[in-house]
Amino acid sequence: MSENQKKQRFINLDEVKDRTSLKKTTIYTLMNKNEFPQSISISANRSAWLESEIDDWIESKINTNKGNH
Repeated sequence: MSENQKKQRFINLDEVKDRTSLKKTTIYTLMNKNEFPQSISISANRSAWLESEIDDWIESKINTNKGNH
């Protein structure tokens, strides 16, 4: 399955924190500065992130760091 054909998957805040090693406050601060993927409201009391957007953000951080070394 190609990258464009991947099924989209929602991930919750705990998984975002685990995958990025960021704390909740840092995630929301970066979101407010448009430096982190925005969450999506999936119900009245629930938000989530698209896994692909978090993966892309992680990849961009890796690439940025590689360019600085």
